[in-house]
Amino acid sequence: MKKKHIAVSGYYGFDNFGDEAILKVLTKELKTLGFDVTVISKNPQKTSENLGVNSVYTFAIADIVKTLKTSDVLVSGGGSLLQDVTSLKSLFYYLFVIYAALILGKDVIIFAQGIGPINNWFGRFLTKLCLKKCKYITVRDEKSLKRLQEWKLNPVLVSDPVWNVETAEYSHKNKVGVQLRSWDGLDIDYLRALAVQVLAEFKDKEICIYSFQDALDLKVCELFKSILTELDRYAKVTVIPAMTIDETIQSFAGLDYLVAMRYHAVLLALKYGIPTYAISYDEKVEKIAKRFEIPYSNLNDCCELLKNFKQLLVVDTEKIKSKTRECAFDFEPFLNVLESINHQ
Repeated sequence: MKKKHIAVSGYYGFDNFGDEAILKVLTKELKTLGFDVTVISKNPQKTSENLGVNSVYTFAIADIVKTLKTSDVLVSGGGSLLQDVTSLKSLFYYLFVIYAALILGKDVIIFAQGIGPINNWFGRFLTKLCLKKCKYITVRDEKSLKRLQEWKLNPVLVSDPVWNVETAEYSHKNKVGVQLRSWDGLDIDYLRALAVQVLAEFKDKEICIYSFQDALDLKVCELFKSILTELDRYAKVTVIPAMTIDETIQSFAGLDYLVAMRYHAVLLALKYGIPTYAISYDEKVEKIAKRFEIPYSNLNDCCELLKNFKQLLVVDTEKIKSKTRECAFDFEPFLNVLESINHQ
């Protein structure tokens, strides 16, 4: 029997840890079941080599159309693709890929996406139009679920696929991780206040500052290192540029504590049961902090940071581990839909 060919569209090949981790989990599942997979990627060579899949360039429109023509299904996601906060242009791009697949008579699955916000009226109109024609829609948060239900759609709420990454063996190595990203409004006063707290509580530990996407994170990570060493010239501080998924997973296995901004950095630490302090620049970070009852503060709220930071030292790791067991992504419904789709 001919293999089913699955095309996958998302924010892939941009070296963003969260998106690449989602892709790793998704493609591993699809390949295990014998599907032929082609990923639309900004770096097709790297994606092919790392994951053992076919890949075409994100902006090679002719190659994308050719891929869709020979595919049985387009999987769009995961991540937050259908929103215009990043840019209206990116929303139109992902809608174009979905629309092209639909025009070619292909079934489309929306995979574990966060939908919206979409502020542009035309962007909203096109998104509704495309989603109404999709075979199966899964979303990763309740706000997206409610938004699509208000649009008279029937989405399914699912867990984040990154909960399914395989972790390494955990061992304390007297290290504390700090994961930062650039963000409008992240100011020098907040970084200095954070540095004071980190040095006060973890003076005896090596401080590892993680960039999860160098284009966005590395500059602020280097700045934070300079603040730490200015406050304490004897502090042992290392900036760790973006690594592969496996290298990041291995590195986190040696952390005693983590302070993090990015949602997937918090998620990975919780998967290990690492006591974590979340800095919320987005509501999804606040949500995961509340769900796992870990301390957090909103970005640039120095008073909240001072008040809550010490709670990091008394986080209930057993409670965290217990809750993470409930978070695994269930692939069965998604795969059932794939299996039900006939070859075109």
